[in-house]
Amino acid sequence: MSKIRLGVLGGGGDSLIGVLHRVASYMYDRYEITGGVFNPVYEENIKFAKHIGVNTDRVYLDFDTFIEEEMKKPEGERIEVVSILTPNFLHFPMAKKLLENGFNVICEKPMTTSYAEAKELQDLQKKHNAIFAVTYTYTGYPMVRHMKHMIAEGELGDIQKVDIQYYQGWINPVIHDPEVRKTVWRLDPKKAGISSCIGDIGTHAFQMVEYLTGQEVKSILADLNNLYEDNTLDIDGTILVRFSDTFKGVLRASQIATGEENNLSVAIYGTKGAYKWEQENPNFLYHLKDDEPRHVIKPGNAYVSDVAADGTKLPGGHPEGIFDAMGNIYKGVAKALRGETAFKGEFPTMHEGVRGMLFIEKVVESHKNGNVWQSMENE
Repeated sequence: MSKIRLGVLGGGGDSLIGVLHRVASYMYDRYEITGGVFNPVYEENIKFAKHIGVNTDRVYLDFDTFIEEEMKKPEGERIEVVSILTPNFLHFPMAKKLLENGFNVICEKPMTTSYAEAKELQDLQKKHNAIFAVTYTYTGYPMVRHMKHMIAEGELGDIQKVDIQYYQGWINPVIHDPEVRKTVWRLDPKKAGISSCIGDIGTHAFQMVEYLTGQEVKSILADLNNLYEDNTLDIDGTILVRFSDTFKGVLRASQIATGEENNLSVAIYGTKGAYKWEQENPNFLYHLKDDEPRHVIKPGNAYVSDVAADGTKLPGGHPEGIFDAMGNIYKGVAKALRGETAFKGEFPTMHEGVRGMLFIEKVVESHKNGNVWQSMENE
């Protein structure tokens, strides 16, 4: 079977997102990076393409030229799916034009900068019957997928409590200097949208709890922290989440958690047991019960679920990490593009991108209105 022709927008130079997506696309030998626009400066664009071994014949001056030239090619030669790795404010216009021209899309989160934009993309995706993935990366970890599967099988009984946190500290060294913080695009509403911390990492945590439990949050109440009056976007927040009258929880996200690196951790508590998992130690899933010692579940062993085994490439005891998680998402998209059978939840979809944007807007609205409950029912 021929490799999937992949186009890439953004992610050039020393971009962390760029290398993450490129490595992920290569991991299962399903894709070939065929062309794209890696950098807005054309000379740098060409230089980078040569550096990573991409034929410069299909490395274009800009996004509009990319669309124009690719659409001239026969369908059997045209790029099939495009990864959008640009800053947030470019996600919507790029995804919209790609969908309108019949391309499939892999988009970084947040999918757009507003819920209205997300709904517009959803309508376009349905109209053109396109594959659309949103890279909530952490759902690609084998132990996260095992947890989801076992919760669905009733391992924990009725879910009654969720506690998830995502703590980083990288903004702390820059936020206290007004001149320095002006240079950070994630703190610029014109580029980041209406939220910084919640839009960047809080949306990961929100998607994770809905993914794991298989249930949708019904309402939220948020308290955000901007730290300084002239800093218009949140950099820290605590959000109460309510799934039902008997299933509630808390979501905490911060980028001023001094000394923290990428501390995403989740605990799901049910009537029969609980699961706990930490992104910084992703090969260890803890299963808790009232009347037994704590169990440790690890990938690469015969006792894990089929969905976890499918996303594990190495024997037990060999650490796998963020590149592998993203690789599993790219593999799920490849299966969809080729019409192959996939596990449920093998890659995050347009629906999760829309839910993520609704969450961001409702969190900001809750805080601005005096920390009040907001409905999370799709509008």
